[in-house]
Amino acid sequence: MKISVIAKPFSKIEGITKIDETNFIVRVKEKPEDGKANKAIVKALSKYFKIPASEIKIISGHFSKIKIISINL
Repeated sequence: MKISVIAKPFSKIEGITKIDETNFIVRVKEKPEDGKANKAIVKALSKYFKIPASEIKIISGHFSKIKIISINL
């Protein structure tokens, strides 16, 4: 399954907002430096979908706020 994520790094409140079946907004507290925010996004999605983080991969948008993410359910 592929989803589109709008990343909101350095947010005061962490959380995931589902826009529709394939679009999400993910807020994390980490700064977008050295991949910290990307790792936090993967961790948040793994908790949200209740799957291991190893099943989630960022396909595109590593340096962008809009990301395409592959999830193996």
